[in-house]
Amino acid sequence: MSDTPLRLAVFDVDGTLVDSQNNICAAMTTAFLGEGLEPRDKATVHRIIGLSLVEAIERLLPESEKGLAPRLAERYKQAYQDIMAQPDYEDPLYPGAAEALDRLEAQGILLGLATSKSRRGVERFLSIHGYESRFVTVRSADDGPGKPHPFMIEQALKESGAEARYTAMIGDTSFDMEMGCNAGAISVGVAWGYHEPAVLAASGARLVATNFNDLVCNLTTLLGEDE
Repeated sequence: MSDTPLRLAVFDVDGTLVDSQNNICAAMTTAFLGEGLEPRDKATVHRIIGLSLVEAIERLLPESEKGLAPRLAERYKQAYQDIMAQPDYEDPLYPGAAEALDRLEAQGILLGLATSKSRRGVERFLSIHGYESRFVTVRSADDGPGKPHPFMIEQALKESGAEARYTAMIGDTSFDMEMGCNAGAISVGVAWGYHEPAVLAASGARLVATNFNDLVCNLTTLLGEDE
């Protein structure tokens, strides 16, 4: 029996594997307009991507309007479903993402997802890219407490059998980094997403990868290839 520990790389989806900002911002604009509210600009929406939906929307509202968040969340969900139903709907992978997953898997590293997408949204993502059987653990916003609570990583560890010290949480937001740290895992940021590298570093990122090749090379080292 091998003494080599299981190694697990858990990926965020939006802003890490796929460039979904246009869809997210369009759905948020539709939701706000539906309530007669001024839409938030793209930079403001970027700052809340990664949180559970109601909490994210609450952060976009002044104190006097926070009670509207649940209703706005329902409008957002419907708007996003309408976007997904369009024949030209896309959830494009970032260049290099597919190859990076292939390389990690070839090294024996288990792959997982921890995303603030709904279960319907993440299943659509998996279907579009033919990834239905690719990840050993898939956790969505519908499964329990959202980021930065460690729940999704803790569940991923149970499902995969990996230990936190041999697990990396890879994401583009401070909430991903905080979740990884809260679970005792290794937090790894990516520079091409929605939060600035300095924010990721301040939130606990062990490193911030500048491209997918950089990510794969560093993960191999961080997850203890030679142990």
